[in-house]
Amino acid sequence: MSLSTLFPVAFPALALAHFVALLSPGQDFFLIVAHSIRHKLKGSRFICLGVALGNAIYIGVAIFGWTSIRDNKVVFSSVEILGALYLLWLGIALLRSTRRDAQLHADHQKIPSAIKQLMLGLNSALLNPKNALFYMSLMTVILGNDVTLTQQVSSGVWMFLAVLLWDLFIASVIGLPRVQERLSSYIHVVEKAAGIVLMFFGITLFFGYLR
Repeated sequence: MSLSTLFPVAFPALALAHFVALLSPGQDFFLIVAHSIRHKLKGSRFICLGVALGNAIYIGVAIFGWTSIRDNKVVFSSVEILGALYLLWLGIALLRSTRRDAQLHADHQKIPSAIKQLMLGLNSALLNPKNALFYMSLMTVILGNDVTLTQQVSSGVWMFLAVLLWDLFIASVIGLPRVQERLSSYIHVVEKAAGIVLMFFGITLFFGYLR
């Protein structure tokens, strides 16, 4: 099987546009930062996996069933409202971070379970309908109408891996001992800042629904 069978001619443009989008910090980025700065890679790696799986689901929706979701205003509006409330809840939880709690050594803190991490990442990605809009526009505008199902699926797998590896890279860098040393006195500040940003995303999403 040749590469042209697996990937469309416009794949390099798709991969570049997708990676540039990854460089722009969003709600998933701040969620990963907030957990990896306190729990390092061990306490955030499954958040990265959850985020990537959430993106994979929306990629699948973009390939197989976007029209039915897009045209169902009740479903789309419900995702928007739930997403806004979820981000507000995450933001408030991070704002409750205190200096005394943040100064505890990571080895003595309770690391979130794999399931809890996975659900945090999955919910963050799924409760953001902009992900669906992004993947739909990305795949239709760049790949066009002549792309095959095999090429769409191959491109989707690539984007899933790109999200996963990029998020793991971010969590790994923040978890480095040298980075942890420099940030140890500011963990609660970073968490509060991440909380404010997530609340901002939630409020923006909610008011966007009201328009």
